Amino acid sequence: MLEKTSIPLALVHVPVKRRQSFDAAKAAALAESILEEGMRVPIRVRPDGDRFVLVEGLHRLEACRSLGEETIVCVVAQARVR
Repeated sequence: MLEKTSIPLALVHVPVKRRQSFDAAKAAALAESILEEGMRVPIRVRPDGDRFVLVEGLHRLEACRSLGEETIVCVVAQARVR
């Protein structure tokens, strides 16, 4: 089972391809839900040097940013080496 951890939002990099699918209304609705119930599903990131690259959870990430959060709960996925 993957372990949840908390990281600073400032260390999360969002690739351009992921950002293209952003829907502000969806993020706003998620922000409201997070205020009421907390974040149920952590985002998924992978390490990349001194930062983390977003793998899954763009709307959750942006919802937390809009709420002024400084950290976010995530699961750190290890990249496969071929």
